[in-house]
Amino acid sequence: MTFSRRKFFAIAGTTAVGTLMVSPMEGLLARQAFGRRFGKGYGPLVPDPRGLLDLPAGFQYRTFSLTGELMNDGTKVPGGHDGMAAFPGPRNTVILVRNHELSPTSATQVQGPNPYDPFCKGGTTNLVVGRDRQLIKQFTSLSGTFRNCAGGLTPWGSWISSEENTSTPTSFPIGNRNYVSKFHGYNFEVPASVTSAVKPEPLIAMGRFNHEAVAVDPKTGIVYETEDTGDSLFYRFIPKVRGKLKEGGTLQALKFKDIFQAQTFADFPKGKPMKVEWVTITEPNPPQDTVRVEGFAKGAAQFARGEGIWYGNGEIYFCCTSGGALGLGQVWRYIPAKETIELFVESTSAAELENPDNIVVSPYGDLILCEDGDDEQFLVGVTPKGELYQFARNSLNTSEFAGACFSPDGKTLFVNIQTPGITFAIWGPWTSHRG
Repeated sequence: MTFSRRKFFAIAGTTAVGTLMVSPMEGLLARQAFGRRFGKGYGPLVPDPRGLLDLPAGFQYRTFSLTGELMNDGTKVPGGHDGMAAFPGPRNTVILVRNHELSPTSATQVQGPNPYDPFCKGGTTNLVVGRDRQLIKQFTSLSGTFRNCAGGLTPWGSWISSEENTSTPTSFPIGNRNYVSKFHGYNFEVPASVTSAVKPEPLIAMGRFNHEAVAVDPKTGIVYETEDTGDSLFYRFIPKVRGKLKEGGTLQALKFKDIFQAQTFADFPKGKPMKVEWVTITEPNPPQDTVRVEGFAKGAAQFARGEGIWYGNGEIYFCCTSGGALGLGQVWRYIPAKETIELFVESTSAAELENPDNIVVSPYGDLILCEDGDDEQFLVGVTPKGELYQFARNSLNTSEFAGACFSPDGKTLFVNIQTPGITFAIWGPWTSHRG
């Protein structure tokens, strides 16, 4: 980091910041300073005097749960804040379940009494946030897992936390800096209602691969899964019993109906729905990282690093971080009821969109994308027409945004800056300043 830990905590110690209305000249200067196109949205971003988060005029933020803080269970807040979801809690509180993307060599770790693998430092923490957006309680809810990047919320009130690593005791034996004692590459379920760490149980039937994120169709209970590799597949898991993933089910991969082994990395038409079908994976828990190899051999389509995914209004959107002709990212839209998929967004320049990662469908119809590029990082909004705009800028450093999600009442956007690890609550005039 290019700033001291003392400076970080001094900056982040402020509980809330209200941004002010800006003049046309100030808005122009903001555009020139950031070098980014704004388009439709909530207006130009106002530079944050505290150097944390630039937002449109009228929006405010509060920070909490910084890396290193002491939690209620006596452990410290780990780093690597990543995927996250918000759930309704008792007495009008909000419960956040948050991933920590940490490996065995990370400087911090998720500490809990029931680690899945004692040599691994990833996992989840649960946060209880009050009506005033103040943190009430935080504690470890899952530990001993490997690089919990993202995941997804379920309609039955739990968070599926996903491992983005397929290490085994053979691939990383004792003596290696990354050694592990168990197989990795699984999903784990964490109920939002827990008050202490769960006993980890891998959801083996959902597949062992470089998991990124999941989204559940509430109408069917089918779980859709992304995979973060350069030749990833897009999966669905059909559980034997709706809402009970531990009881197993069938894993399948998406195939374009009229294209065998489609490669969607570039030169795909935008806005053209295409019919799909599904091929069944017969070995969802292979000894090697070969689930996608089996699926592709059966005709499944390949995607360029599938990452964030979210369900909203009968549609499922997911990001391909390095997709597109320029490798700057794509957003795909899958409609389960029609069994169609289409390329919804493809970045044409880094100034427009750079490597989208986590994604959320907002209550107001737009998508919010978390950038994970090389330079300055933005939260990028996407209108229902596919128009892009910048909603927030990380003015602290160049670390990625992660874990964007809205409170159950739709009034607060929660999001993380992954490093050094900080969670934001953002609120303001969500239905105004729209172009």
